[in-house]
Amino acid sequence: MPSPTREESKGETGQAENGATNSGDRESGTGDRLACALEMEMTTRSLHGDSKLDCDGLINRNGGDSAEVSVPLSLPGKRTAHMEGDDLYRLRNRKFLLEDKRRLCALALGTALLGILLTIIHAELCPLVYTPGSNIALFINCSISLSTGCLLILIIAFHYKDIRLFVIDHNQVDWRIAMTSHRVLVITLELLVCVIHPVGTYWEVGLHTNSSSSAPLCVSNHHGRALMDMELLLSVLMFLRLYLVHRAILLHSKVLLSASYRSIGSLNNINFTFRFVLKILMNKYPARTLLVFILFFWLTASWMLTLCERQTKAMTGQMDTAMWLIAITFLTVGYGDVAPNTSCGKAVCLFTGVMGVACTAMLVAVVTKTLALNKGEKHVHFFMLDIQISKRIRHAAANVLRECWLLHRANLTRGNRGEHRRHQRCLLEAIRVFRHLRLKQKKLRDYVSEMVDLPKMQMIMCDLSANWNNSYRELEQRILSMEQKLDELSRCFQQTSEMLSHVLRHRNTEIR
Repeated sequence: MPSPTREESKGETGQAENGATNSGDRESGTGDRLACALEMEMTTRSLHGDSKLDCDGLINRNGGDSAEVSVPLSLPGKRTAHMEGDDLYRLRNRKFLLEDKRRLCALALGTALLGILLTIIHAELCPLVYTPGSNIALFINCSISLSTGCLLILIIAFHYKDIRLFVIDHNQVDWRIAMTSHRVLVITLELLVCVIHPVGTYWEVGLHTNSSSSAPLCVSNHHGRALMDMELLLSVLMFLRLYLVHRAILLHSKVLLSASYRSIGSLNNINFTFRFVLKILMNKYPARTLLVFILFFWLTASWMLTLCERQTKAMTGQMDTAMWLIAITFLTVGYGDVAPNTSCGKAVCLFTGVMGVACTAMLVAVVTKTLALNKGEKHVHFFMLDIQISKRIRHAAANVLRECWLLHRANLTRGNRGEHRRHQRCLLEAIRVFRHLRLKQKKLRDYVSEMVDLPKMQMIMCDLSANWNNSYRELEQRILSMEQKLDELSRCFQQTSEMLSHVLRHRNTEIR
């Protein structure tokens, strides 16, 4: 028979082992919760199938019920355990990649704007400041080409970081899986848009005698009119690089930088796109956003129209006239005093008219939202309207009674027929006004009843639920008290019966 001391030592050893196991489980659970918190802080959902780390330390994907393919991170035949260090390493790399993408996007936008600015400077200053074909012209053209090359390198680096981010988000899959047809098409289109820029050596062509007109185009001496049209088209198409603005706004917005926004958005399956950021900007700063866009579009379209109309001797080749034409076209007024002469100028004016209609619609929506009454103002306004209509209904009812009395008195006196008809006419008019006011009050109350105040309804339902709970508790207490009283009554009956039986037995013994 084992001794008690040995059994106690074994029990203590088992308890120590269980305690160590529980402490290890608590430590692993703490590490899993730490990884979950870091994932919630740093993860943004760029695709619908992004992987998440749930609070149990497991990796789940939002791909529906389809089967998931896991790519092993070790050699074939070897199984690797899931470690916290790998998750933290992936999260840290993801954060660094997002910062690199943000930095590369800002550099790409700055390079694109620099190229557009150099093109504008070259078109405006040649040949008034320097002679065509000089070293200054060659330097500016080389600078434009150099900025274009830098922009292409930055675009390629940006998409390289994006592919690496895709690989990290999908648990170290092969990078070739990320090269879908859509991604390849987007990269190709971006490179084609960014490579567009005017090239060549320049000479003076078509110098105007009017000194107040803008500087003429500098085109090549070897190709004449065809090269001038090509340089004009390339200079206008350089403004397509401004598509980088929406990417910069998205990556540098407070929505994407805020950890709370990203965590709540991931839980609600919200994709943080430029459309979502634009909606937030239009809700928070509608007037400021529209004003900046309209001013930027006005200046850009005016310079593009000046560049297109510079070939002709028309007034639209001057900046002030072009700004006037763009303004009246944007506002869809069109006085007809000036009109574009070239196909390029007509295309710019057509695009300006379309954008003017769109901006006018947005402006109307913003003004309507600004002038609309809020919930409290609507309640006050409709309450006062209801009071006023109720007063008018009481006055109309009093008028109906008065006209009825006057008509009855006219019938009793049997006076003039004209007075009788006048009272009848007044009575019918009073009845019509009374019915009209009652109908108006009914419509007003129907409209007010349609305005469902959700917070108020929620408070009412919470109050009702609390009252029901209190009533239920009171009913339970009453039932318990009734059960206690019934138990006391049953005990009293039992005691009474015992006493009666005892008394009867005692009397029976005395009788015997």
